[in-house]
Amino acid sequence: MIYSKLISCALAALLTLGACQNVKYADRYGFLPENDALANSEAFQRCLDGGGRIKVRKRGEYKVCRTLLIDGGTELTFADGVVLSKALGPDSVGARFVFLNRGALTREFDEDISVRGLHIRCNGLDRGQDIPTIVGMLCQVGFFYVKHLRVEDFTILDLPPKDFALQICTFEDAVVERVHIEGMKDAVHFGPGRGFAVRHGVFKTYDDPIALNAHDYTTSNPELGWIEDGVIEDCIDLDDPEHGTTGFFARILAGGWRDWEEGMDIQSSGDAVVSEGRIYRSNGPKEKVNYTSTVRPTHLSGTQTYPDGITWTMSQDRNICHSCGVRNVVFRDIRLAKKRHVALCLHFDHDQYSRSYYPYAEIPVQSNIVFERVFVENEIPCLIQSRTPVDSIIVRDSKIGSSQIRMLNAIDAPGMQYDTTLVRLERVEADDPETVVYAAQGRPVKVVR
Repeated sequence: MIYSKLISCALAALLTLGACQNVKYADRYGFLPENDALANSEAFQRCLDGGGRIKVRKRGEYKVCRTLLIDGGTELTFADGVVLSKALGPDSVGARFVFLNRGALTREFDEDISVRGLHIRCNGLDRGQDIPTIVGMLCQVGFFYVKHLRVEDFTILDLPPKDFALQICTFEDAVVERVHIEGMKDAVHFGPGRGFAVRHGVFKTYDDPIALNAHDYTTSNPELGWIEDGVIEDCIDLDDPEHGTTGFFARILAGGWRDWEEGMDIQSSGDAVVSEGRIYRSNGPKEKVNYTSTVRPTHLSGTQTYPDGITWTMSQDRNICHSCGVRNVVFRDIRLAKKRHVALCLHFDHDQYSRSYYPYAEIPVQSNIVFERVFVENEIPCLIQSRTPVDSIIVRDSKIGSSQIRMLNAIDAPGMQYDTTLVRLERVEADDPETVVYAAQGRPVKVVR
């Protein structure tokens, strides 16, 4: 019996030792609160290289000044009390991203990444210049070409005005849980992908807390495509009377574009075309200038200005489509405490930065958007606004006060047509139930209660 117990204890000790040896502790690589930003960035990158189980266990504020690249097969955990503080390096250059998956640089999928307990202090620093630009990625933490991603207990309380907090594009299976973002730009910004969740979110942002941007400005998403099969639940949009807003709680952005043809009218920024089996985006000055396109874009990568004056960025050479939007998404247990003109917007852009729908392009029909237990707690004249086609909007078990659902027409979009949208209201408490749904001329709507 004694020998048996001794053997059991010895085996347990060996297993514990083996588990410890399988963990990479960042402090052992020289990542320490007392180090300068460059030394810390270099040390942490050595620790991150090759992935594995990585822990930052010593409390404190760690200065960083370089983009930290995460490989597939990484489980990264930060202890309570650890803060990554953005700084400029000795060359006055800062990080373009705080974290980026390595495959984003080559558009190769990284799989099985988890990041837990990350707290970033931005210190007024937006994107730096330490690595080459990925057109369309502008964020503090970015994942582009990723499968099986988990981001948990993520905090930024001083988000500057130019970069999103978390951007995820071209993905499969992405979960974001227990996130607290405050500041001036989008909190959680999705590009195309499928299978996602954002849960237990606290937001106070000048722009959109949730962006489901299947289409976007050329500089705000690196690829275009459908966003599918997701849930946004247990989130609060905190009021911020000091800063107001320019956005929505959720921007649900669709788009459509055409094959390139000689003589097309192309605005200097934000148009998309398909040419030679690739999608190109106009990426010139943001002043609204229109060109007649006479030279087909054909370059294989990067950004190039053609003799007709149009600057094109090659956006993608796979997953080619002619329209995009959002489908099969549920918003559940949402508290809208911020004063906004519109809370939830099925949106087209049409300004000097982007034209979501090119005249007579394939019509994007967004689909099966569900809102459950949504509670309006401030002055929000419009709960849901749609300028995009959508087959069904369901609102159930919600208290919306005097807010409306407004079905509007696309602005200056020749070729746009709308089929009937089913608006289903189930157990919705409203100040005036008869005026909850407004449909503009040309927007056929069937309301079912």
